[in-house]
Amino acid sequence: MSTVDYTIERAGEGMADEAVRPVEIETVRPLPRISVHAFCESEAMLRTMERCGQDRRMAKVSLRISSASIAAAANMFASAPTPNLLILETATEPDAIMDELAPLAQVCDPSTKVVIVGRYNDIPLYRELIRNGISEYMVGPVGMAEVLNAMAAIFVDPEAEPLGRTIAFIGAKGGCGSSTIAHNCAFDISNLFQTEVILADLDLPYGTANIDFDQDPPQGISEAIGAPDRLDEVFLDRLLTKCSEHLSLLAAPSMLDRGYDLDRNSFQPIIEVLQRSAPVTVLDVPHAWSEWTRTLLSEVDEVIITAVPDLANLRNAKNMLDALKKLRPNDKPPHLVLNQVGLPKRPEIAPDDFCEPLGIQPIAIIPFDAQLFGTASNSGRMIAEIDKKAPMAETFSQLAHIVTGRSTVKKPKKAGLGKMLGLLGRKQAPE
Repeated sequence: MSTVDYTIERAGEGMADEAVRPVEIETVRPLPRISVHAFCESEAMLRTMERCGQDRRMAKVSLRISSASIAAAANMFASAPTPNLLILETATEPDAIMDELAPLAQVCDPSTKVVIVGRYNDIPLYRELIRNGISEYMVGPVGMAEVLNAMAAIFVDPEAEPLGRTIAFIGAKGGCGSSTIAHNCAFDISNLFQTEVILADLDLPYGTANIDFDQDPPQGISEAIGAPDRLDEVFLDRLLTKCSEHLSLLAAPSMLDRGYDLDRNSFQPIIEVLQRSAPVTVLDVPHAWSEWTRTLLSEVDEVIITAVPDLANLRNAKNMLDALKKLRPNDKPPHLVLNQVGLPKRPEIAPDDFCEPLGIQPIAIIPFDAQLFGTASNSGRMIAEIDKKAPMAETFSQLAHIVTGRSTVKKPKKAGLGKMLGLLGRKQAPE
């Protein structure tokens, strides 16, 4: 992953596929900016560390992987500073491990943390290692989830407040209605679950969130981007505009008075503050493919792609899914929403035919309804405010449940235009 700086010092071919246990790593917080050097003796450990290096939670970590022993590590660090964390694999017998570690202990910086991956499930050995300053001892072979959890246990404060969930909406093509769906979902999440939600409009020149919520804030996301050193929860609170009791908006300037040339990490400080400020952040991402959008989409918790059922959208959705699979190898695929289905006189691809080459099913099929959506947009209100009992309001309610993990997606059944596909299984989780 391009956001992780790591080198692999070994001979041999690429890595083999390994089963990922997403349930075990979903709760792992992103690791801070640290340096890690792993010394691996087995091919399995090399593959595990490679997978760790590709995970979005390691975006700030500088990871180096060597196919070498503990003795080689001691020789290397005799003339070089040690990193924040050393991960050492060894096949040595329990009664000889302390002797093996002795040369490394002489050259290791006192602040460096050490994790040992051994072959023996030996409780006296574990106690001796911990007593002598080793941070963790794990019995191999270990998986990616175990390594990430071990690193998080060392470097992430267990007393820290839990991070809010980040949900990014992006269109497969301009004009497919991704922003409208993002805004309605953000409103429904805040309203249905009575939880604080921040909607961040990241389309700086053309954002529509301020129009959709009938707001004209004097400040917004451009001020946050322009002052990253001042950015904290207090400063962010000044930039937010209240849209409802539990929904706040970080608006885009929606002006063309200047260019918006952003680097790849422009939004990273903002996202970090947003995660600390609200349980849910909805990101309205413009249809673009740049370094900053790639970086942002690789690091959020959920991605929802909105597409219109035509050929250009199918091609773009396929390309985006393939790219995101590489950027997010240890996460579930993005969700798909089919929008504007059934536009009169427009030839379109049937939902089943659209989804077959993508290999995923849509979590919703939203029919074309110019009257309903036009009325909502022109009045600065959401669909649920226009008519709570409308089928479309139920659609957005179900979407809110799914993208926040409060319901499961069932295998879709045959349905006509305007029907939901695969949405019920509404197991509400405790808040």
